[in-house]
Amino acid sequence: MKFFVRAMVFCWLFVSSIQAQEASSYAEFIKDKQHHQGFFSFYLDQETGKVFLEISNFEQAFLFQSSLPHGVGSNDIGLDRGQLGATRIVRFERVGNKVLLRQLNTDYRADSDNKLEQQAIDEAFASSIIWGFKVSHSSVDNSKTLIDYTPFLLSDIHNLSAQLKATKQGRFSIDLSRSAIYEKRSKAFPNNTELEATVTFKGSDAGAYLRSVTPDASAVTVNLHHSLIKLPDDGYQTRVFHPYSGYWQHAYADYASAIDEPLIKRNIPRHRLHKQDPTAAVSEAVEPIVYYLDAGVPEPVKTALLDGARWWQQAFEAIGYKDAFQVKILPADADPMDVRYNVIQWVHRATRGWSYGSSVIDPRTGEIIKGHVTLGSLRVRQDYLIALGLTSPFKAANADTSAMKEMALARIRQLSAHEVGHTLGIAHNFAASVNDRASVMDYPHPLITIENGEISLANAYAEGIGAWDKYVIAYGYADVPAAQEASFLADLVANTQALGLEYVSDPDARPQSGAHATGHLWDNGVDAAKELQRVLEVRALALQNFGLHSIPVGAPMSELEQVLVPIYNFHRFQVQAAAKLVAGVEYGYQIRDEQFNNQQKMVTGKAQHAALAALISTLSTQTLTLPAAISALIPPKAYGYSRDRESFVSRTGLTFDPISAAEASAKHTLSQLLNAQRLARLQQQTMLDKEVPSVGFLLNELVASTIKSAPKQASELLVQQRVNQQLVEHLLKLWHSTEVVPEVRAEVFVTLQDLTQWLTDKRSIRKYKGSLAHFQLLAQQIKYSLAHDKSSTPTTNITLPPGSPIGSN
Repeated sequence: MKFFVRAMVFCWLFVSSIQAQEASSYAEFIKDKQHHQGFFSFYLDQETGKVFLEISNFEQAFLFQSSLPHGVGSNDIGLDRGQLGATRIVRFERVGNKVLLRQLNTDYRADSDNKLEQQAIDEAFASSIIWGFKVSHSSVDNSKTLIDYTPFLLSDIHNLSAQLKATKQGRFSIDLSRSAIYEKRSKAFPNNTELEATVTFKGSDAGAYLRSVTPDASAVTVNLHHSLIKLPDDGYQTRVFHPYSGYWQHAYADYASAIDEPLIKRNIPRHRLHKQDPTAAVSEAVEPIVYYLDAGVPEPVKTALLDGARWWQQAFEAIGYKDAFQVKILPADADPMDVRYNVIQWVHRATRGWSYGSSVIDPRTGEIIKGHVTLGSLRVRQDYLIALGLTSPFKAANADTSAMKEMALARIRQLSAHEVGHTLGIAHNFAASVNDRASVMDYPHPLITIENGEISLANAYAEGIGAWDKYVIAYGYADVPAAQEASFLADLVANTQALGLEYVSDPDARPQSGAHATGHLWDNGVDAAKELQRVLEVRALALQNFGLHSIPVGAPMSELEQVLVPIYNFHRFQVQAAAKLVAGVEYGYQIRDEQFNNQQKMVTGKAQHAALAALISTLSTQTLTLPAAISALIPPKAYGYSRDRESFVSRTGLTFDPISAAEASAKHTLSQLLNAQRLARLQQQTMLDKEVPSVGFLLNELVASTIKSAPKQASELLVQQRVNQQLVEHLLKLWHSTEVVPEVRAEVFVTLQDLTQWLTDKRSIRKYKGSLAHFQLLAQQIKYSLAHDKSSTPTTNITLPPGSPIGSN
């Protein structure tokens, strides 16, 4: 018995000794390290440069957000300053001396109180272990566990190496010897912990884009950021998605849904917003939505961005809120990637590129936790360049260009509002232009007019948000009692549709083969064909005035080309809009109700003929041939300057090539018209309505207005031959394509055969003396292609200089 007691005492003393050692070891380990107390507390070891994360609650789910606070600087590579990565719901799990970071699968779930039903979903769909850690130290009671977070923090969480490879910029991997924690932006707060590292990627065979933006293309150093965020409480109420709501959808599959309910649940993403007094007509918010503008934006752009972002306050006021939406300057010591700040960042790149609005969204509910806007800083310069080319204002050394600057700033205001709109959860509305520019969520082309024979910029861009924007904010943010929400939203949708406000978003507006009659990018006006004709008149006047006065005194003459590019191609986007009227369809995002009577309709034959005529006019030599006086003013690039992506394509060496500029423009129109899907729709439509032009009619009109048109002289003859070549290449491309339906293929075949016969008929072509050799070549290309089922020569590799982005994404 005494032996047993002694043994028990010995064991107790031994365990106590071990516990004391563990407690001492834990306390000793953290003693000299810099402590940051917060949601996840962490310790910085100044000697080793390591960061140790303290975990006190395993199995606790939280949001993990990665981001790229310091970017690469190339729009083409697509790794921008402030870029958000994926938003994940994760949790730490301890298994022995390992700690696993598991990403939960939120796309498939069971919204049920039945634990076994939830377990069945968890076991049916995979989760992802995104990192594994070793336990560094544990407190004596295991209430606190330290893990070395450094390897994960220095990992390629943003998939930068994969992006460099995908954009053909080389093969890169992380060099840990040149990577370290970025202490300045590593902090902890009660509801979020922010950790950042400077990470260097080493590699070889760097591409041209990467070489142009790095001091040493074998070493790419950026910053990577981790945000560990406490999950929002359950006070947020989801709001149902409607196809006409104007919002993106936040969707997931709910396998607990009843058989007679949809499996896919769709809500809208939005910020949390409630009135302090829900019964009051006007009330302040419990917590306003506050956005912070990058303090590094220069004036006058800074004020323009503030003004544009603040336009949204008009919409919140319309639904009874006071000061619910605010825009302030980001404090100098604030971290833009800190999840507590909605941020508007001014981002520099080597070339102009897209702006965009992203958000950190709770995957469970769609609640927006953080809005993050990226605005490309070169965009304002592009609009200013367009304004200069339209007006040619430099008639004196001290020319007043204030109107041109104001046009550029007007666009920046709209751009700011547009991208903030995205971070409020709002989708594009590419039909707003037909409703008198009813939304900032459209892509606006500058609406340039001719007043008293002069080009006017006064109405280039609309001011303030539109009627559609106010409707969308009402749908998403109106403070409505839960019992009344469904009827409120249904009435709101019905009343807005009754006003005739159209809504067309990305899937129906972007594709080249798109069919929607009013959903277009960078267009204006109710009638796309009439607007194309009007835009061509503006373009003609701008070209008539173009010359020495288009660049300031002291600029190299060769820089005239850069100003000319967007003016010569000023009609390019309206061409895309008009082309969609051909085989076009009118439809909306309708749901069935008792009085449903809104069927889709074909664009009338009359409107399609008008669109075809307007498009063919863009292929005429009168439209495409630049005056010799303009060409004579543009020498090869001055020493110290060089051609770049913004220049016209030149196939004449160093000299400006107006003929290839015309060819690229013609190719643009033909590629829009002779789209395989468009032609398939057109042939079906003409079977239903004889007023609609058939594919055969369209092809005959193209041939008659180009190849068979009256003989030309001088440069017009060369332009005509390039247009002819493009038409034949597009017809042969259709012939060789496996996507062309048989009925269209037949029309293409007949057109090619008839054209070959005409091109080789000496009686038909004898008046075309300057084109006889050209006609022989076209005939040979067609004969060879039909006989051998392949082209005799490669298609012409020529494109327009970049047009988009001239606005927002």
